[in-house]
Amino acid sequence: MSRRVVRQSKFRHIFGQPLKADQMYEDIRVSKVTWDSSFCAVNPKFLAIIVESGGGGAFMVLHLAKTGRVDKNHPMVRGHTAPVLDIDWCPHNDNVIASASEDTTVMVWQIPDHTPVRSITEPIVTLEGHSKRVGIISWHPTAHNVLLSAGADNAIIIWNVGTGEALIVLEAIHTDVIYNVCWNYNGSLITTTCKDKKVRVIDPRKKLVVAEKFAPHEGMRPMRAIFTREGNIFTTGFTRMSQRELGLWDPKSFDEPIVLQEMDTSNGVLLPFYDPDSNIVYLCGKGDSSIRYFEITDEPPYVHYLNTYSSKEPQRGMGFMPKRGLDVSKCEIARFYKLHERKCEPIVMTVPRKSDLFQDDLYPDTAGPEPALEAEEWASGKDAGPLLISLRDGYVPLKNRELKVTKKNILDKRPPQGPRRSYSTCDTSLSRSILEELLEEIKSLRETVQAQEKRISDLENKLSQFTNGTS
Repeated sequence: MSRRVVRQSKFRHIFGQPLKADQMYEDIRVSKVTWDSSFCAVNPKFLAIIVESGGGGAFMVLHLAKTGRVDKNHPMVRGHTAPVLDIDWCPHNDNVIASASEDTTVMVWQIPDHTPVRSITEPIVTLEGHSKRVGIISWHPTAHNVLLSAGADNAIIIWNVGTGEALIVLEAIHTDVIYNVCWNYNGSLITTTCKDKKVRVIDPRKKLVVAEKFAPHEGMRPMRAIFTREGNIFTTGFTRMSQRELGLWDPKSFDEPIVLQEMDTSNGVLLPFYDPDSNIVYLCGKGDSSIRYFEITDEPPYVHYLNTYSSKEPQRGMGFMPKRGLDVSKCEIARFYKLHERKCEPIVMTVPRKSDLFQDDLYPDTAGPEPALEAEEWASGKDAGPLLISLRDGYVPLKNRELKVTKKNILDKRPPQGPRRSYSTCDTSLSRSILEELLEEIKSLRETVQAQEKRISDLENKLSQFTNGTS
């Protein structure tokens, strides 16, 4: 007598549960911009949401603990002159966030640990290089201050945020609108999907397409592609009959899929959220009211359906908490922040366990907040995996670390020694000494401004501690 063998997996019984009403964030006017980004970004300290805003673009940053009704006068982060299309927290500094906008710029912001009194309007640095709207941004997973942006000019620019300069510009690779960009595990490659129906694997430092596949999904609707930890590519898209479909591909032999699986006939683009520690991918469709999750393994059928979290309300966007922000004491392996029209609802994914002890098998060492490389090292050709930390004792977010931007100043370049043509009657050596005096004065003024800025920051922190103590 034969009996069906059920596949063994520690993740088979994952279940999703929304938090109670008092732990939601309410009265938020979520952006209505028609763009397929998640509109939400979250880290162990803050929740950021792109919101409706008159006269330019804005997003809201909330402390994770400040749940409940959001004050209608809550300070915003506003500096863009057109709607914000994408936001992304820096993986190596929980107080730094980047935003991309229809105004063709990318801005990088420092968010204070205390709630500011007024809206934040001055970015640390504005990155200008795109000629059309910028709809995608993504921080490098292991290199410090490296940020990627992709615009409707079909260009990808990789920036060194520490100097405000473009490290790499990829202009001639894509022939149409770029739908999404994803780094691989150590940040040596990127994969992109494009309106020309191609999925590409690109080595950005060599400006070279390593592999590409035309029409992995035959439908005309937008695709998404992400790297798995092993270097395979997981895609979502549509069939010719507009059915939603998922695929798993080996970029070394792109001709045939490892898996190609039809799902349903809904319209929403499936946004994949991937956890490299557990190899689980969560699929959230815009306009859907469910989250499906799958485990990727090296055994057939390779992409194993686990379960579906269902609710009544459709989602406008979704935030995905990094592993270090989860509650390991409750066996929480993922947490989503689901955007409704006027609120944000946290959804917790849990693996049921009887023991209260730390579950080593659920929580292997995960990517920590320290970068493995500096921007210059990565640009010169070095690669390194993320620096891992243990979650055994939980994770305590680091205090605010200031992002310093050192822009190259043309005045710092001394005039060349030796004879030169002079168009004035004044003595050359005299004018050079005056220039050196000016440079010294500028340096002294810059140091004074930095000292005053530090003093203001210290006073603000003391004020917030005092107000928190009195309340």
